[in-house]
Amino acid sequence: MSELLPKKTTSLLEIDLQPTRLYVRFLGPQVGQRESPIISQDVEPYLKASTTLKHFILDLQSVTFMSSMGLGICIALRHKANAAGAKSILYGTPKDLLALFVMMKIDKLYLFAQNQRELDSLLK
Repeated sequence: MSELLPKKTTSLLEIDLQPTRLYVRFLGPQVGQRESPIISQDVEPYLKASTTLKHFILDLQSVTFMSSMGLGICIALRHKANAAGAKSILYGTPKDLLALFVMMKIDKLYLFAQNQRELDSLLK
């Protein structure tokens, strides 16, 4: 396996790996059947390779639509982050998407931060 770059940007996401945190920003506007496996393929190596991870931040500010496959990716990434010893945080989740997470009970798997102040508080 090749060395992972600490910062990576694709058309679907931005990844920023720091010693104790992995920040993944979905670039949206949708996470559906086409995007989900690509996102998974890009993010999972970072979760597997990190041995000092304490926080996994999933930034959804740019996402306006998420299919069931997109929700599945959020669940799978959370489980992999948990296995790596990291707390999972959803950041900047739009209201409609947050309602979907609550309806599907995915909100129970994540901590939530709507703004930078809340995120900073969770990262302490």
